Amino acid sequence: MKTVAIVYHSGFGHTEVQAKHVEMGAASVEGVTTRLLKAEDITNKPTILNDADAIIFGSPTYLGTVSAPFKAFMDSTTNIWFQQEWKDKIAAGFTNSTSLAGDKLSTLIQLAVYAAQHGMIWVGQSEMNSSPEGQPGHQAAVNRTGTMLGAVAQSENDDPSVTPNGGDLKTAELFGERVARVTLRMN
Repeated sequence: MKTVAIVYHSGFGHTEVQAKHVEMGAASVEGVTTRLLKAEDITNKPTILNDADAIIFGSPTYLGTVSAPFKAFMDSTTNIWFQQEWKDKIAAGFTNSTSLAGDKLSTLIQLAVYAAQHGMIWVGQSEMNSSPEGQPGHQAAVNRTGTMLGAVAQSENDDPSVTPNGGDLKTAELFGERVARVTLRMN
């Protein structure tokens, strides 16, 4: 059995909804167990991730980068980095912001560089931009923004009851499933 951990921070609840859909996708793969963890809950004990086979990182995009609580989690893994405890683990990332673009790519780049620093193997998004209505970019489209480095979602405002749209949540599920399938292929 392989373990996929999803570590995330969510300021307004939107990224948490996205994280739960990433977990649903990963958990749908036979032979995989999942752990959904808030970054702020494990900042003082990041070594609990050492036994995971894959770690999917998730943060809202704030001002073009990860949130401060997620960055605190990242910084807390310095000793893990020094010992190379996560070397050759699978890594992936997702983010959410109010704007359609919102500089989400820079957040995904930050997560990918972080994983590379740990010697991890990055898995990107594989879903093409597609919509049941045949219109790329449509709200129901899978990977409607065409972002390939990781999964992205958009939430309209700070109201936690306004969650990412169906296409973005479907993208999150497919992304979690992909990471889980890649994890199973690794020894």
